[in-house]
Amino acid sequence: MLLLDSGAITGLSGASPRTAALIAEMRARRRWPPLVLSPVLVECLRGDPGRDAPVNRFLKACDLVEGTPEALARRAAFRRAKAHTGSAADALVVAAAEPGGTVLTSDVGDIGALAAYADGVTVEGL
Repeated sequence: MLLLDSGAITGLSGASPRTAALIAEMRARRRWPPLVLSPVLVECLRGDPGRDAPVNRFLKACDLVEGTPEALARRAAFRRAKAHTGSAADALVVAAAEPGGTVLTSDVGDIGALAAYADGVTVEGL
């Protein structure tokens, strides 16, 4: 299972040969479509239809997970407290990747710190 943080969404939503190749590689490895938690949208959308258009187009290729169960929120809070870093959305992404999932991120430092307290979560930089 592959989850994206806001930086990965922003990075992958830009049309470039590099992002197209990365998405093609993930498809070939059967890691596509990725999961996107709805709280992550707060960090990657601006509320401006024009500026948000590339992200909104990209999100159509993802599986959006709505709602945050209490157990997930509690696991995320615990990881964030232990790591002493990361946003609430980052902590939710890492907790949702448990067990054994992968988080694609542009912020390997914060996500990696959170993943150090998670069950088998792999972090890949964008």
